Amino acid sequence: MVLLLAVAVASVCVGAQAIAPAEVWRALTGGGGEAYLIVHDIRGPRTLLGVCVGAALGTAGTLVQTLTRNPLAEPGILGVTAGAGFAINLGGLLGLAGGQVGQLALAFLGAVLTAVLVYTLGAGSPLRLVLTGVALSAVLAGISLGLRLMLPDVFDRYRFWSVGSLAGHEQVPLTLPAATIVVALVCAALVVRPLTALMLGEEVAQSLGGHVLRTRVSVLVLITLLAGAATAVAGPIAFLGLMVPHLARRPAGGSIPWLMAYTMVLGPVLLLASDIGARVLLPTGEVPVAVVTAFAGAPVLIWAVRRRGRVPS
Repeated sequence: MVLLLAVAVASVCVGAQAIAPAEVWRALTGGGGEAYLIVHDIRGPRTLLGVCVGAALGTAGTLVQTLTRNPLAEPGILGVTAGAGFAINLGGLLGLAGGQVGQLALAFLGAVLTAVLVYTLGAGSPLRLVLTGVALSAVLAGISLGLRLMLPDVFDRYRFWSVGSLAGHEQVPLTLPAATIVVALVCAALVVRPLTALMLGEEVAQSLGGHVLRTRVSVLVLITLLAGAATAVAGPIAFLGLMVPHLARRPAGGSIPWLMAYTMVLGPVLLLASDIGARVLLPTGEVPVAVVTAFAGAPVLIWAVRRRGRVPS
């Protein structure tokens, strides 16, 4: 929590125009001036957005890896993020994604359908599950790109969103997506106990009074809610859901509740740190945060594959 607070303060202070922490405090306590406008209108909402999206993607990654018992799984690799993005692009083509409610509904629908399809086709093997998700993600991403290239006027406002960034979303109303993410995070905390029992095996979970099917469906719904809401408001941000659980697994010590708690905090820390790096990497402008997370996440994926060793097919 201390690290999250420090990164949040740095997120408000660092940018094209650096602001001292004392000026940030004066702006937060009612002081006027240029610092007040930057903090309240741009960097403050951007930091809150980073906290919500980071917590959502980190928790979704933990739920995916725990449910599938696959340390290589994450919403992006399993196609959930691509499904949400494709649904929003298709909704834009059909004129159904005009408002924020429409985008959230489309993102949720696309994430659900993609998750069910990947889980159905790839069930039985962790490697098959990952390969199915990667293949479906590539197909959906290719179709979305083709639509944007063929109809640039229709998809002009989706062009920047499709990269995945916290910049440019400061003025977007955050009440609905933030409320959706908070409710899903609370539900994720409530589902930890039956999910822990499920990790011991279906027979053990049933002997402890758990409902296996209900637990799986609940976790799948939470994954799609978290990944869908995050994608709808910030665009597709890959690899964050993969990195965070691996960073949290050692301090969690094998405890699913502690793993969930750590990921809810480390997700925002990692995303805000990546966003700060995205602001200062180039002297002439910003890099989309999805580029930074992909650059950092690819080595983590390679390390996880090598650590896991040979995956039975």
